[in-house]
Amino acid sequence: QLRLVESGGGLVQPGGSLRLSCAATGFTLDYGAIGWFRQAPGKEREGVLCISRSGGSTNYADSVKGRFTISRDNAKNTVYLQMNSLKPEDTAVYYCAAAGRACPRNIYEYDYWGQGTQVTVSS
Repeated sequence: QLRLVESGGGLVQPGGSLRLSCAATGFTLDYGAIGWFRQAPGKEREGVLCISRSGGSTNYADSVKGRFTISRDNAKNTVYLQMNSLKPEDTAVYYCAAAGRACPRNIYEYDYWGQGTQVTVSS
């Protein structure tokens, strides 16, 4: 069964850091691109970053430039989202998703989704 499982969320103070993990089971990361998304209460789900099969990254959100980075460990079949200099507006449920192609432009082109992990940035 193909699954994506996110972990690493939690409560962090403004200016702090978190690293989220997205572990794939039932398939390998060679499937294609893995993207990170987030959804805050009352808002639409938005793209954050995507990493392609070759390791190239695509930034979906200007608000995270210079603060968030995406990486992958093929041996562990896991993709990471390193989040630094966190702000209260980064509070959201973070999801990872897989697309059987290069980083898509459209959220609807992702095939598989995880259940999400909550990130709360608050003092």
